[in-house]
Amino acid sequence: MPKLALAASGSETLATNLYDRIRADVLAGKLEPGRKLQIEFLCERYSAGQTPVREALNRLTSDGLIERREQRGFAVTEVSAADLKEITKTRCWLEEVALRESLANRTAAWEEELVLAHHRLAKIPRSGSTEGYEENPSWEALHKAFHHALIGACQSRWLITFCEQLADQLYRYRQLAVHRTYPNRHERVEHQAIVDAVLAGNADEAVRLLSAHYRETADIILADARLFAKPAA
Repeated sequence: MPKLALAASGSETLATNLYDRIRADVLAGKLEPGRKLQIEFLCERYSAGQTPVREALNRLTSDGLIERREQRGFAVTEVSAADLKEITKTRCWLEEVALRESLANRTAAWEEELVLAHHRLAKIPRSGSTEGYEENPSWEALHKAFHHALIGACQSRWLITFCEQLADQLYRYRQLAVHRTYPNRHERVEHQAIVDAVLAGNADEAVRLLSAHYRETADIILADARLFAKPAA
């Protein structure tokens, strides 16, 4: 392979890796909403050059996680109660279609995959500590896999992609308010009820439970006044 092609490939890999790292920090709340993102700060934080940093920021702007402020550079997109409500409502709309389509296309293989995803999730503790909330990456990965499995038979990669984008946006809100939501959630019971309705072939009940699952999360987050409080001028 020519040296120029190798250099281009290496640059693309670096930019993609940097995009993934910054994106993960935004979603986890490590780069908090509204924070200004100076290029120099990011270069130092991620040990990267200005070119890949700018490429990553442009991609994250397209994702809606970073916003470009006129004459003021980049900043992490703010959160708001209105935005959370819209994300939740839209996710409920899209996942209703995806879940109904998955049930209409149900196969034994899909049901087995869903049961296995649920079983794996149910065996992992939500928190990495028994004394309070501590992020458990294994639970987060299995939680994402479970919700993907629920709609995985809808036969529309675009629909799945849109649902996953909304799930990522909601994940950011969950992480910002996790110390409030964690003690007030009963995910294991809710997940089991959804799986039971799916396996029974009851599409209406499965959709109702899934939508209630998302709305319960949103309602608890919305009750966190500190998250949406405007800083003093």
